[in-house]
Amino acid sequence: MVIGAGVAGLATAALLARDGKRVTVVDKQPEVGGRAGTYSEGGFRWDTGPSWYLMPEAFDHFFELCGTTTDQEVELVDLSPAYRVYSDNGSAVDVETGIDEVATLFESLEEGGGARVREYLNRATDAYNLALARFLYTTFSDPRELAGAAVRRRLGTLAQLLTRSLDSYVSSQFRSRLARQILSYPAVFLSSQPRHTPALYSLMSHTDLVEGVRYPRGGFAAVVEAIARQARDAGVDFLLGQEVTAILTAGGDREPTRATGVQVLGPQGPQTLLADAVVSAADLHHTETELLPPELRSYPEEYFARRDPGLGTVLLLLGVRGELPQLAHHTLLFSQDWDPDFRAVYSGPEPTRPLKASRSIYVSKTSASDAAVSPAGHENLFVLVPTPAEPGLGHGDAYRAEQSPQVKAIADAAIAQIAAWADIPDLPERIVVCKTLGPADFAERYHAWSGGSIGPAHTLGQSAFLRGSNRSARVDNLYYAGATTVPGVGVPMCLISAENVLKRMHGDTTTAPLEPSALHGRS
Repeated sequence: MVIGAGVAGLATAALLARDGKRVTVVDKQPEVGGRAGTYSEGGFRWDTGPSWYLMPEAFDHFFELCGTTTDQEVELVDLSPAYRVYSDNGSAVDVETGIDEVATLFESLEEGGGARVREYLNRATDAYNLALARFLYTTFSDPRELAGAAVRRRLGTLAQLLTRSLDSYVSSQFRSRLARQILSYPAVFLSSQPRHTPALYSLMSHTDLVEGVRYPRGGFAAVVEAIARQARDAGVDFLLGQEVTAILTAGGDREPTRATGVQVLGPQGPQTLLADAVVSAADLHHTETELLPPELRSYPEEYFARRDPGLGTVLLLLGVRGELPQLAHHTLLFSQDWDPDFRAVYSGPEPTRPLKASRSIYVSKTSASDAAVSPAGHENLFVLVPTPAEPGLGHGDAYRAEQSPQVKAIADAAIAQIAAWADIPDLPERIVVCKTLGPADFAERYHAWSGGSIGPAHTLGQSAFLRGSNRSARVDNLYYAGATTVPGVGVPMCLISAENVLKRMHGDTTTAPLEPSALHGRS
């Protein structure tokens, strides 16, 4: 039994079914995708979740385990530029993929920057490859597996990267504000901030600056459908529009407590679904505090009181009349001094950010690469404004008749900011569709802890084995998958978390990705 039909739930179901198990997926929403959702109106279509296709190895490996290839399942488009960056002083730069291209850009930002960024990216690539080999495809259940020769050779370097912040690490090597921001911003992909993210995550720069940024034709909805297709083809059953209200257990006293199924509530009323094992790909906080009784919680409320839920967001889904050449497929708007932005999101209150929202924001224009997502002569924009993970900021109007005043104010400010910084003065008048989502939507639709949009922040205390276990400590045959558990946030991590559930069930303590032959039921 798999709870949740998001990326992790779909991938877990597909792999377990390929392993010879009979699998049922239950989700409260009437469609698959979870936070990797999609929204349509007026001939426009937007992804409402992930939008950066990074770490292609994770996708390639997942599809290989399913007996297919990425090329057979998803059409990918290489993006050039990888992204565009605007600053509040009116400057703009395009960031291209490739060490030579990045070195040229950094040399233009500061003397000697080209050589320094080459060294930086070489170290990032080394850290990335080490993470793939040792720290991602693992359940952390056998420390001896982690301490291979490659790790031992790098112990000194790893210690420095783990105990130093990404902000400090980058700032010690580069003087240019923009250079620092380009190398530090990936912390936001990790639901964190550069000052609180370990420098080990400098490896993220390998993904966008070395490997490159791609776009899946049809958006991430096409990726979700490809993953769901693997599950359906493997015989997985789906119960959509049915909310799990409890995880059922048996045992106690003289025998271990074990998961025996779930209680669900749907249009036909409550029903009991029995299972030999339960995998919750729902939010971990919801799973532990709402679906289990207090005595069976591995992670009680006190645990979460000490944790960082990461960032919340206000999302804008804009349909715009006419072309917007000022914006690339991916565009980042960075405040020259972005410390107040991070304080507003993670510390607050910040007097210079009265709306409790960052002014360093992200804009996706998928119509730059995909004509099918907007009507002819129009563009679609997806705007992400980081906010605190606070449901009290309210709802948007994508799934409700009205939006909260604060969400509307944040959305209006973001539109005005894009118009000013990207020199599109008539942008507000050209918007023909405007829908929003706020932290309360994430809390309500996806049971997201504290209304967070991505998942718990990747701080030192919430990374690797410190992020928790993918198996319940109190209920046998209860496992966890998804962005709120190990290895972390993002679609690639969700795919890896699905594989790690399978490894846990197999008793596989290795740190390497599974070989396709390891799936017992593989045809």
